[in-house]
Amino acid sequence: MKIAKKTIHFLTIVVLCLATTSIFASGSDNKQHNQKDGGQVNTQEEVKAYIEHHLKDSHDFSLFSYTNDEGERKHVGFPLPVILWTSEGLVTFMSSEFHHNDDGHLLVEKKGLKFAKIHSKIFELDKGQSTVAFDESHHATNAHKVLDFSITKSVVGILFTGLLIFLWFSKLARQYKTRSIPKGFGRALEPLVLYVRDEIARPNIGDKKYRKFMPFLLTVFFFIWILNLLGLTPLGFNVTGQIAVTVCLALLTLIVYITNGSKDFWAHTLWMPGVPVVLRPILAVIELVGFILIKPFSLLVRLFANITAGHFVVMSLIALMVTMKEAFGPVASTGMSLVLSLFISVIEILVAFLQAFIFTMLSSLFIGMAVEEHEHH
Repeated sequence: MKIAKKTIHFLTIVVLCLATTSIFASGSDNKQHNQKDGGQVNTQEEVKAYIEHHLKDSHDFSLFSYTNDEGERKHVGFPLPVILWTSEGLVTFMSSEFHHNDDGHLLVEKKGLKFAKIHSKIFELDKGQSTVAFDESHHATNAHKVLDFSITKSVVGILFTGLLIFLWFSKLARQYKTRSIPKGFGRALEPLVLYVRDEIARPNIGDKKYRKFMPFLLTVFFFIWILNLLGLTPLGFNVTGQIAVTVCLALLTLIVYITNGSKDFWAHTLWMPGVPVVLRPILAVIELVGFILIKPFSLLVRLFANITAGHFVVMSLIALMVTMKEAFGPVASTGMSLVLSLFISVIEILVAFLQAFIFTMLSSLFIGMAVEEHEHH
């Protein structure tokens, strides 16, 4: 138990340090983001645009930026592979060829085609076009989106989290073959596994059937939790704040409880006993809409909205050093921003666990409703 407590304390300190570093890194980049003004963000509109950019997925990792003595803009980070399916087939190159341009004014030429990156989306220019034309809403009028299979920042986060889960639990499983009590980091994992089993799976699914769904529930819990924690690091992950990711997670839960639904579940859903025959078709439609649309929608929206809101609040508090500078001065506004951002970041650590718990809890509840066997008299 002492080793487990030390491990948990160490992980907590690491996460707190990463959260603090994230505040400084984001704050530094906040001051040097806009190309037009030496990289500085000075207005409310620029702050809003910066936060929106932070919440989106990205084709590269940009840690921070600065302007050198010659007035040149320099970015510190590393590129990721761009994989596109275009009108001429597969095209690949590194995202560094865009040189961090995101407004469509820099073109990349490959296989006789021209590509531009606009608001984190890659467009292929129409044949014969040399520049991107925009309408009043800054939408490209002479370019179209391509099928983007790129290894984006969110994909890297997903792969990294999957690798961590695989390594951690493979080692934990090997330890159980030779000893009854795991050692090392396994002692920190075991209480969490038991918590998911005893507080989530068993009460909601039942003692007879919970084991079948434990691999799924454990994977979902640790997947969401680790990704939420990665979102607090200076690398700027916002994986669970991407609607596509939460949709996929909700669809997986839907597939699990629909394909494992018992005969009683389908009988009560499609032809509910104990009610007038006239009402049964209406109730069947309501029940199907609830299980197929409403329940997955509640899963994906809750996770997406809470994580996105958390990132938005943290970034808004970091931006106080800019927006409140004139009212309170640079020292007071920066201090206020640091204290409030650190406080919210600590709360976000708790929210990271809470959202993983809620998603797993609701998933197990929906599964339990689907696999429940009703008593017949």
